Amino acid sequence: MLVFLGKISVTCFFASYIVVLILELLRFFGKIPGRGLAVIVMMSLGLFTHICYLVLRAVARGATSDVGMLASWYDWSLLVALGLAICFLIFYLRRPDTVIGIFFMPLVLATIGLSLAVRPMAPFSRSEAADVWRSIHGISMAVGAGGVLIGFLAGVMYLAQSWRLKNKRAGSSLRLPTLETLARLNRQCLVVSTTAVAVGVIAGAVMNLNRWGQVGWTSGGVLFSFGLLLWLTVATCVEYFYAPASQGRKAFYLTLASLGFLVLAFFGVLNSPHGRTVPVDQASVVSEDAA
Repeated sequence: MLVFLGKISVTCFFASYIVVLILELLRFFGKIPGRGLAVIVMMSLGLFTHICYLVLRAVARGATSDVGMLASWYDWSLLVALGLAICFLIFYLRRPDTVIGIFFMPLVLATIGLSLAVRPMAPFSRSEAADVWRSIHGISMAVGAGGVLIGFLAGVMYLAQSWRLKNKRAGSSLRLPTLETLARLNRQCLVVSTTAVAVGVIAGAVMNLNRWGQVGWTSGGVLFSFGLLLWLTVATCVEYFYAPASQGRKAFYLTLASLGFLVLAFFGVLNSPHGRTVPVDQASVVSEDAA
């Protein structure tokens, strides 16, 4: 199986994305039976080969001591293209009747073309790669935490506005956004926080691999971060696929639980080496243990 996957190249997913673009352009020639299913199949195939290519490339780089994993402009351009492709598939599954493919796919293909143009550039060292991925990890986790907090505030305001409407006090001098606006804001914050935390967790894993040669799965900070990501993913799925009578209350309760997970993750990080600077003498010991 690994021998077969090792034969995957940029051409594989680039060709899949081109087919998706052609299928999207066929919209202008009338309704074609099976076109939508073909888009999903080819997009899934492209994403699978795209992810396999990056993972195998990272594993191969991991065997090299002086070169960082996913630490070149080539790798980062392919990661951006992967993110755009995933966003397109999500949007397409939600609204298959739209023509967003003719806007997304050219950008995805152009980004892959950019990666090929910058491929001759030398990759960064492991220490430089760790610094870059540390910045991405920190910024992403901060954005994710901010999204959870803003979503929580939106939920609190939703409950306050709902109570005021029931008691006919919405016309007072204290004005709040409408229930629809607050529910939409809460939902958007949930999606943003889930996406940001996912990027942060992946960046943290790559950072640890570049620094120590291992992820450190048993670390409290890593475990709580993965727990937060898992809950946010479940909450997002519940938000979009479960429709009770009160949408706003459901979103608030999900965000309240997310806030609880965020607090646990925060204390888990602070009480583990994951959230503290490792002294130089301890860093050498850790690196020797990782080896």
